[in-house]
Amino acid sequence: MTNKPTPAYAVRLLVRLWHKPGTLGRLATTIGEAGGNITRMEGFVVRGDSVTREIVVDASSEQHIQEIIDAVNKVEGIDVIESSDMTFHVHEGGKLDTVSRRPLTDAIDLSMAYTPGVARVSRALAEDESLAFAYTIRQNTVAIISDGSAVLGLGDIGPIGALPVMEGKAVLFNEFAGVNAFPICVDVNSIEELIAVAKAVAPTFGGINLEDIAAPGAFEVEERLRDELDIPVFHDDQHGTAIVTLAALLNAAKVVGKPFESLRVVMVGAGAAGVAVAKILTNAGIEDIVVCDRNGAIHGGRTDLTSGKQWLADNTNPRAVSGSLAEAMVGSNVFIGVSGPGVAGRAEVETMADTPIVFAMANPDPEIRPEDVDDIVAVMATGRSDYPNQINNVLAFPGVFRGAFDAGAHTITEGMKVAAALAIAEAVQEPTADYIVPNPFNKDIAPAVAAAVAKAAVKDGVVRI
Repeated sequence: MTNKPTPAYAVRLLVRLWHKPGTLGRLATTIGEAGGNITRMEGFVVRGDSVTREIVVDASSEQHIQEIIDAVNKVEGIDVIESSDMTFHVHEGGKLDTVSRRPLTDAIDLSMAYTPGVARVSRALAEDESLAFAYTIRQNTVAIISDGSAVLGLGDIGPIGALPVMEGKAVLFNEFAGVNAFPICVDVNSIEELIAVAKAVAPTFGGINLEDIAAPGAFEVEERLRDELDIPVFHDDQHGTAIVTLAALLNAAKVVGKPFESLRVVMVGAGAAGVAVAKILTNAGIEDIVVCDRNGAIHGGRTDLTSGKQWLADNTNPRAVSGSLAEAMVGSNVFIGVSGPGVAGRAEVETMADTPIVFAMANPDPEIRPEDVDDIVAVMATGRSDYPNQINNVLAFPGVFRGAFDAGAHTITEGMKVAAALAIAEAVQEPTADYIVPNPFNKDIAPAVAAAVAKAAVKDGVVRI
């Protein structure tokens, strides 16, 4: 697809120019013709017949950055004397610090925060472990656990490669919901080892956010930890995606003027996210959902299904649709993609019912290119931030854990997830084709989600006494 310049590939250039009229204009023109977008120009230093200037340019890839630099260097009177990748600069030294919540200024503070006073608190917790939720970081801290086996858009890059992603997740938890979070990237060789590690570190944390773990193992990890631990366990790749998808679809249905429960939905992708999306849409009242994998529609007659796909066969596709994705899309109202790039296109969308809704959420390249169908879809959503209607999990997971912690919940129920989706949807009071989910930087979203989740936790009877 056409790649747009994005801050994810911002580069800082230190450029030396002839001190002559028109040179700066040639620089800007060259960058624009190379597909770059200048977002900032800093101060300049004049030295004799030259000017040194610092600029920041958005590109679309690492290769594109080099192409821009090469183009600038070919212009007479202009030289790039230094360049640095702004994204790498943001990550220098890591993105997290440990900060004390209590002052430590003298011996009195020390005697209470540490020895000898801390012994009294430790003895109390040893006798009654529930006190840890009042007197330790368990009250408000999430472990972000990953083995790096399925990092979004990158695949199996291992625990070290996954660490910057998990650090970023921790930043989002704290920034949007005041929840402390810490990345735990583990080097394991089996699902059993991953489960064992999560259980071993659980006493330090009030909740566990599972991240970027390959299916089908991700299902077993979450299910086992939910059964064997007494703290909330949430696989964001599944449930965060599902919550925001439901919120977006509730508002998209309003835009096209169709009853939500009557929508005919076709999905492609039957991994962790696909199963979770199908479950939450079913719980919200949609009956006609057909999920496809690389072998076509999933139905009860297939014998090649994993446990997650078997749930889909047993609980979706009431019309027993078979055949390819293209065949399943005929007459549908909604397409939801949680798979990979380019699995469908304009020809398939043209066979859908009138006013089609398309959520193509593969990232960075969606299942259906928005540019190919923008004149025939009624509502389009993707996983990208440079198009309208980004299905962004940050709308969900900070508020979900904030609400679970506030209520003292020991698990996260389906009712709590649906409540989160409703809160997100209701934040958009007048949805339009380009506005079906709120801005991720709207600081009112996480508190609204938290309040709805906490209320649902009480209703579902999963709070500690």
